[in-house]
Amino acid sequence: MLRHHMDQKRILVVEDDDLHYELYEEALKGYELIRAKTASKALAAIAQTRPDVILLDHVLARGERGLDFLPELKDLLPYVPIVVVSGALEAHQQMEALQGPRRAHYCLTKPVDLNELVRTVETALRECGETEVVRQFEALERSKRVDIEDLLSRSTDRLSRQTAIRRLLQGEEGRPNISALARQFKVARRTIIRDLNELIRRGELPDSLYPPWEGDSHDAEDGEEPGEPPVAAGP
Repeated sequence: MLRHHMDQKRILVVEDDDLHYELYEEALKGYELIRAKTASKALAAIAQTRPDVILLDHVLARGERGLDFLPELKDLLPYVPIVVVSGALEAHQQMEALQGPRRAHYCLTKPVDLNELVRTVETALRECGETEVVRQFEALERSKRVDIEDLLSRSTDRLSRQTAIRRLLQGEEGRPNISALARQFKVARRTIIRDLNELIRRGELPDSLYPPWEGDSHDAEDGEEPGEPPVAAGP
């Protein structure tokens, strides 16, 4: 049976049955175990000493139910993995314990397979807790970087396109063919209209190139006057 001997990780065992606790002591002898017979005492214990993992029985002394204390345990120790070990849970109760923001990480059924218990504790220590927090932050940072890179890429594309449009229309006086520009740059016509408005607002093109139209039709708004010549390409 594999055990950790190098790190004295601390496990809070919330278990009122002496026989089960003795089995846990034998199986988990590579760890420092703290015992609480009720969830109320477990809350008092973690106020003094922070565990790395919590083993939580459901049916406890004094009529307490372990799952009733899950929200409070998670509020106090949001990133400490909790392993529910109980023979008194229906399947739907096990599912409820593993779902939602105030959840257990694992749920094992009594009589518990001690090898499985050890493997579960090892996995919880390796994959949960601080490691889980770091992984979540790294994923968030990666997401932010992707968003920023996409934004910078789109911004660069827009500025590059606007520079090319400005060169094309230098010296022109009439309203440009919006559809021809949209086809040339492979963008929507509204994108070209926005580019023209931005260029005019920055003073890089005269406002005569895109004057307001009275009683514009849909086509006129997009620069599709019948017989309108396409914009000539140029440096």
